[in-house]
Amino acid sequence: MLRPKAFLIALRPFVTRTFLAFSFATTLCFLLHAQTASTITILMLDGKTGKPLVPSNFIVRFDHRNQVHNDSIVIDDEGVARVLIPPDAKYLSVQGTYSSSMEIYVNCDAAMEKDVSTIHWYSVPDILASGVAMPNECYKGKYVEATRIIPKPGMFVFFVRKNNWHEMPPD
Repeated sequence: MLRPKAFLIALRPFVTRTFLAFSFATTLCFLLHAQTASTITILMLDGKTGKPLVPSNFIVRFDHRNQVHNDSIVIDDEGVARVLIPPDAKYLSVQGTYSSSMEIYVNCDAAMEKDVSTIHWYSVPDILASGVAMPNECYKGKYVEATRIIPKPGMFVFFVRKNNWHEMPPD
């Protein structure tokens, strides 16, 4: 029979190995989780000038669902946002807000449609692979060159304009 002190000495290598194994497993799980999560950079530009706008907030949706995922967005001082993409997400929709998030910008990919509040969806794998710049249908002519941009992989660029007086919702 082992004395209590001898028992603790005999137990020490087991505790050390168990702690190391647990630490290794925890680190491995963290690294695997970090690899499955992707980040997309969102840049909102004025449809007329092509200059960056700083929104009050972004409205981000995934996979044709109405649920808003603003909890994983970080917006810097220039208005560039980074959003953490769920591993199973296939499609992305983004809108910007102004006037303390009370008004939603009109996305320029829907500007020529009868209902300017139409939500268009963009492929997350395409955004991650090569970047996506939505079409700018808000303004034509001389503004086309000013708003031309080539996105980088992982970047989503969209053009907006403020609502016209006849598009404003009634009070």
